[in-house]
Amino acid sequence: MQPSKARSGALPKQKRLAAFIYLVAGGALLGLSTNVAKLAGDAQLSPLAFLFWSITGAALILLAVAALRSNLPPVTGRTLEYYLVSAFVGVAGSNLIFFSAIPHIGAGFVALVITLPPLLTYVGALIVKLERFQMTRAIGVMSALAGAVTLAAHKLSAPDADYVWILLALAGPVLLAIGNLYRTLRWPAGVSGDALAPGMLVAAAALLFSVGLLPGFSLGIPSGQRLPLLLIALQSMVFAGQFLLLFLLQKTGGPVLLSLLGSVGAVVGVPVAIVLQGEAAPEGLLPGALLIGTGIALLNIGKARQLA
Repeated sequence: MQPSKARSGALPKQKRLAAFIYLVAGGALLGLSTNVAKLAGDAQLSPLAFLFWSITGAALILLAVAALRSNLPPVTGRTLEYYLVSAFVGVAGSNLIFFSAIPHIGAGFVALVITLPPLLTYVGALIVKLERFQMTRAIGVMSALAGAVTLAAHKLSAPDADYVWILLALAGPVLLAIGNLYRTLRWPAGVSGDALAPGMLVAAAALLFSVGLLPGFSLGIPSGQRLPLLLIALQSMVFAGQFLLLFLLQKTGGPVLLSLLGSVGAVVGVPVAIVLQGEAAPEGLLPGALLIGTGIALLNIGKARQLA
């Protein structure tokens, strides 16, 4: 069954439970990944090199699992298109933006920015008719957007605000939302999520490798140090779990539920950044988080009413 079928009816109870488990676990891994990226920057790993080697490691892990299950990614014209487009918007492009922005604006702010895809995905789903309009969910979108604007305004008003990186970070959720919708609309018929995930990661690694060949970019790892290699290994395992859960959630819950991964990720990522990494809490955190949380709650309430 393709994930687009989720547009028309209620999910069985067991699938709703599975979707909830995938959402919580995948979101926790997402929140963890932003903080590991902050540690990688402190260890003198460039965002591109760290992302490339971590994605390559995750691809190898998922390919090994797929081979053991005799469920390797199929290679056809349709699936190659799917891997490449999904890799660019959902992995390589968006994560390169986020990882590059972390040293400039902090892991906590980036973790909050990643809460925006549910709103953008819902608006896009309305446009392409994957969702029908509902006032409760529309109010939720407006509330969460107001929260995002509050956070961005406080960040931009800071004396040392890095306007370029703040605006670039805000572009990342747009790519994620496009990816959420694309993967649902173009999911290849008869192919499972655990076969598509490694295919997407292989394509993402290839895209990042091609960027590394451009002048001024490098995929090099600091020599004579164990910490960068340990962080790459850790992020590879995090990415492998995160993107496998992403596809499982996409199939069971659809694009809007999938996009809540960022919200769960913020619940993990922001406290870790503040408590364990010593970052200052983002300005406007309380009102911004309350508005975003209210918006997400309204989105979920509206979805529950649709499924009732």
